[in-house]
Amino acid sequence: MATITKDTIIGDILDLDGTTAPFFLEMGMHCLGCPSSRGETLEQACAVHGVDADELVEKLNQHLQSK
Repeated sequence: MATITKDTIIGDILDLDGTTAPFFLEMGMHCLGCPSSRGETLEQACAVHGVDADELVEKLNQHLQSK
């Protein structure tokens, strides 16, 4: 299983596992189908939405490891 980092591209995370979408929706990122948002890194998206990138990385990796 892949490990998510702050440099991972949002589209790559969603392609890896679609069940990660709710994590982005919870932070207010409702434009997941938009090509520009899918091309952002996790860190860039977190900066725009005021979310702690390290915390989201941890949550996503825990979610993926629990599958």
